[in-house]
Amino acid sequence: MFRRLLTLDEARQIIGQHVPTGSLGVDVVPLLRAFGRVLAEDVVAGLDVPSFDRSTVDGYAVRAEDTFGADENKPVKLRVCGMASAGRMPKMVVRSGRAVEIVTGAPIPEGADAVVMFEETEVDNEGILVRSAAFAGENVMEAGSDIRRDETVLREGVVLGSSEVGVLAAVGLAKVKVFAVPRVAVFSTGGEVTKPGRRLLPGKVYDTNAYSLSAAVEECGGRPVFLGVSSDRASEIEGALRRALACADVVVTSGGVSVGPKDLMPKVLGSLGKPGVIVCGVAIKPGKPVTVAVIEGKLVFSLPGHPTSALLVFRLLVEPVIRGLAGREADEPLVVKASADVRMFPAKGRRTFVMVRLKRDKLNGLVAEPVPTGLSGAITTVARADGFVEIAENVQFVDAGEEVAVRLFKNFVG
Repeated sequence: MFRRLLTLDEARQIIGQHVPTGSLGVDVVPLLRAFGRVLAEDVVAGLDVPSFDRSTVDGYAVRAEDTFGADENKPVKLRVCGMASAGRMPKMVVRSGRAVEIVTGAPIPEGADAVVMFEETEVDNEGILVRSAAFAGENVMEAGSDIRRDETVLREGVVLGSSEVGVLAAVGLAKVKVFAVPRVAVFSTGGEVTKPGRRLLPGKVYDTNAYSLSAAVEECGGRPVFLGVSSDRASEIEGALRRALACADVVVTSGGVSVGPKDLMPKVLGSLGKPGVIVCGVAIKPGKPVTVAVIEGKLVFSLPGHPTSALLVFRLLVEPVIRGLAGREADEPLVVKASADVRMFPAKGRRTFVMVRLKRDKLNGLVAEPVPTGLSGAITTVARADGFVEIAENVQFVDAGEEVAVRLFKNFVG
């Protein structure tokens, strides 16, 4: 194994040749289930929003010209001739010298072109005293001022958040077309791996990867199909892979890809069909043993068992595939500039990814501090890191104080 390690770019190119073009289809879902999904078509408004002129305050609908010159010392008296309520089109007409009581959201009655707030009036017998002049359009939201009929309000490919769902509701859609969510089967391998919640026997470890990788699948728009743990026997690994292929569009496994006697994943993958294994080792650190296969036209990503390596390789190789199948645009990485806290050495001949924490120096500049390398196999390495520094294969070292680009795992606040 690993006679010739592929470069990261070569691995990505080979994988890209086997990624299905386009999405996995379209679903029509109720609006209440649309959150987080990816819109599969442009949405064009079929009506104005609002569809009528409406009041934005509680007060009185008036003709603005009737209030000209009004102030505290010289109020204008208007006669109240009715009330406009929300949800009903008013039948009365506001003529010269008249006003209609109105509530927020109610349609503006015919003849009125402004609304005077209650606070600027005083009740006087059958009428009101207006103590502040209004201008045409004051406190009025005109029909179509938010959304115009035939306006494209959302574009295909947008991820539907709370505000986007609100827009769809505003134009009257009860259902929406969204891209199908790729199903991603996830399982771990290893005789030492135990399901969380069970008693941990001596020599055993709890399954970290299947849970963290399932969460990572959801983060990039996929739907994880959690299959738990398989032993490291070839027959059980094969059975787990066949079950995964039968129920998912992509398969992600962890463990069993190195060169030990129990690392049988590449051999099993190679026996399940053509073309089989397409990537067997990549010149990166961490994550060198990553193996990728194509079986029954579906990609299988077998990641290293070390949690840090598994999550990093997922981000580098698996995430772009899932995002593409989900109809999502390529994720723009969050990158900040920082100075290296200490000298950083890459692995010879391999592109190296150094997990770092960010801190502030005395001048409030960002400093990238490597997470201790002794934690490379621990899940807390990624949990404690703010991001990573990528060091190219041909770089001997990054010196202390040198500017580096830190790709963030999430927005850094510090």
